[in-house]
Amino acid sequence: MIKSLVVGATATVLLLFTSTSWAADPLDVQSEHTTTSASVLQRSPLTEHERARAGLWGLSEEEWGRYRTLMEGIRGSISPASISPIEVLGIHARSEAERRKYAKRWAGMMRKDAERILAFQRAYDQAHRLLYPNEPLIDVSRLLSRRAADEALRRTDRLLLFARPDCAVCDALLARVLASLDRLDGVDVFFTGIAAGDEGAIRDWARERGIRPEWVQSRRVTLNFDAGTLERLAPGREDLPVLMRRRGDSVTPLSGSAL
Repeated sequence: MIKSLVVGATATVLLLFTSTSWAADPLDVQSEHTTTSASVLQRSPLTEHERARAGLWGLSEEEWGRYRTLMEGIRGSISPASISPIEVLGIHARSEAERRKYAKRWAGMMRKDAERILAFQRAYDQAHRLLYPNEPLIDVSRLLSRRAADEALRRTDRLLLFARPDCAVCDALLARVLASLDRLDGVDVFFTGIAAGDEGAIRDWARERGIRPEWVQSRRVTLNFDAGTLERLAPGREDLPVLMRRRGDSVTPLSGSAL
């Protein structure tokens, strides 16, 4: 059985202490300030630019004045500057009917905008085909290969390499596997062609191929006799080398090109 090495991590918590002594309740001060600001803003007439913007959004001067007031409070502090007046008024609706009114208006505007975007995308696709008739808009093969590469190895995976001592192809694949060691939980090498119990032969093989003793001691690399493991995982498979990936409880074949 292959054992995985679990490394624990220690988290350090930094506690920050602040004074809790206040000359006045900040919430009361903020509330008083907001109320005063709101009354001033509501009485302030709209500028020519504000009236034009209100018209673009289909809002009355009263609605725009309320939107302006709300943006002076918490909404303007926590929302992005790009938030629409319709959303602001809907979020701060004073009744369910008002909330439904702004929600309906926003849904209609978003639907129309989606139609405009799709229409432009269709025009773009047509223009691309006209200008570059021999080039695909999206090279799907490249997307698939990138996805396959991203999914091939994860930090928690272990690789299983089945090899024999007198195999140059096995040695070449081993070199690629070891080069990927930092991206893996570890590598488990299984040998055929070595007499059961001949640990000296395995040690010599590992030393000649640059497998470091500390890798073996930390179980980042394990050296094992096959003892029928390949037959259990891939019945009938005899040609070596064989590379597999262990992810959780699942063991699946892996191509050397994925490394």
